[in-house]
Amino acid sequence: MDFSLTADQEELRQQIIHFAKRELNKNIIERDRNQTFPVDLWLKCGEMGLQGLPVDERYGGLGLDPLSCAVGLEALGYGCEDGGLIFAICAHLLACVVPIWKYGTEEQKQKYLPGLCNGKIIAVNGMTESASGSSAFHMSTKAVPDGNAFRITGRKTFASNGPVADLAVLYAVTDSEKGFYGGITAFILEKALQGFRVGQEFGKMGLRTSKIGELVLDDALAPQEAVLGGLGAGSRIFSESMDWERTLIAASHVGTMQRILEKTIDYARTRESSGKKIGSFQAISHKIADMKIKTEASRLLAYKAAWELGRKRSVTSDASIAKVFVSESLVDLTIQSVQSFGGYGYMTEYVGERAVRDAMASTIYSGTSEIQRNLIARWLRLK
Repeated sequence: MDFSLTADQEELRQQIIHFAKRELNKNIIERDRNQTFPVDLWLKCGEMGLQGLPVDERYGGLGLDPLSCAVGLEALGYGCEDGGLIFAICAHLLACVVPIWKYGTEEQKQKYLPGLCNGKIIAVNGMTESASGSSAFHMSTKAVPDGNAFRITGRKTFASNGPVADLAVLYAVTDSEKGFYGGITAFILEKALQGFRVGQEFGKMGLRTSKIGELVLDDALAPQEAVLGGLGAGSRIFSESMDWERTLIAASHVGTMQRILEKTIDYARTRESSGKKIGSFQAISHKIADMKIKTEASRLLAYKAAWELGRKRSVTSDASIAKVFVSESLVDLTIQSVQSFGGYGYMTEYVGERAVRDAMASTIYSGTSEIQRNLIARWLRLK
């Protein structure tokens, strides 16, 4: 089994790290404090092709396989210290761009993918509702046929990129009797659609440079050509997009973990207490050793899931395993880093406190850790 990167993957990794360090890390503390979405940096990422990593080149993407996408997003997590921007890109790419690329008609692909890949169109995923939460498919948003169109009514919440998005990949019930299988349909809805608007914008504990809010549909009339993947295909589309999201967002976390690990090691090698480098104290060295173990194990799990993603139609079990382990390891690693930095780790001018705030959401979005364990148990035929 060969664990080395190909020459192309290594070149991709180095290019993204260099780009991210050069372009994406200015004024992060101020952006975080003001909860500012950096449109200019989003567009620079689009020029690099980050919002279209797996999409075919003829639609404006880079045409990368899933494992190479994992390499690219890990590099972004390593080079970019703005967790909100990384998350916004992942939410856009994995929950919106991928479904259109894999399930869109040729007309939909030609119309939307070039702008989605270069960053000139920002997308939001409309699935979660306030009353359904983790039970995503028990939604109340309905799409009722009206001639050659659908009238959609409902409200989506916790919609990442919602306040700045130009279009939504949104899910609604089209046949309540069919339920999960065949009763949910995905739609591509443009911001200008009458009856479709952004509702409340939410403030967050972390990931503050990414925007999140409500999507409100009040008798929004969606044309037939807005249907994505065919009537009733929503559950299949969403489930596959979650395989992509859980796998590849985990890869971006691995990059963040590697960056924080290296910063912690550097600090432990230079900071002195009682005339000794703090890294020589077992209390610190064991924390850092555990951080190293979690980072290496997380990388292997994320890469394994990404490799499977390129070979199988469904990788739900592998994606859920990677998602749980990597997200929980990320939270633990950021806390241990703050502990290692001591008082400095608690200060805003150091990366630690922001990293902890950003990390906390990783065990919630894309399905909570509890939901992932349910999915794993189901694959083990325990449910």
